[in-house]
Amino acid sequence: MIENQLDVILKKYQESFADKSYSEENDDLDLLMNVFGLSPQLKRENRQYWGRELGMCWQLLVSEICRAHCKDFKPALRFGADEPCDLVVGNYAIDTKYRIGSGDSGTLKKFKQYGAMLTENGYKPVFLILRSDNLAAAMNACYAGGWEVHTAESSYKFIREISGFDLKNFLTQRAAGFPVNR
Repeated sequence: MIENQLDVILKKYQESFADKSYSEENDDLDLLMNVFGLSPQLKRENRQYWGRELGMCWQLLVSEICRAHCKDFKPALRFGADEPCDLVVGNYAIDTKYRIGSGDSGTLKKFKQYGAMLTENGYKPVFLILRSDNLAAAMNACYAGGWEVHTAESSYKFIREISGFDLKNFLTQRAAGFPVNR
């Protein structure tokens, strides 16, 4: 009977939903939030906006450090309409992300495709992600695409190793130095 088959489907999803763990609201701060005096509460008011803007700030900071301190710096690579990374240092094709929170299939497919594209062209694809609270499925797609992934402390360490610049210390010294007046 069709009802039984439909019940099986519903039961499967019921179990899946019941097993899903919902994390509490993320109250984690990061150094970039601290620089601007952004509270987790304020950031939650418009997650997409803050994620996009903090991500662009992160990208510009990393790019500028590498431009100033890495003799083998190159701007973003383009392959046709695709821009699979934000900058290149030596053979590292570096893409910066504030956080990877999207598990949408198009995004995950792009991570895999871009990693393969960069590798095929002789580059080592590297993600430098500011935060550590990334979506597991997205992280798995990065690894599957051949990306070397650095998050949080590891990102700061990688930047220091390739550039000699201590971005973590720089941002720590500027905590609340550029407050968002709201």
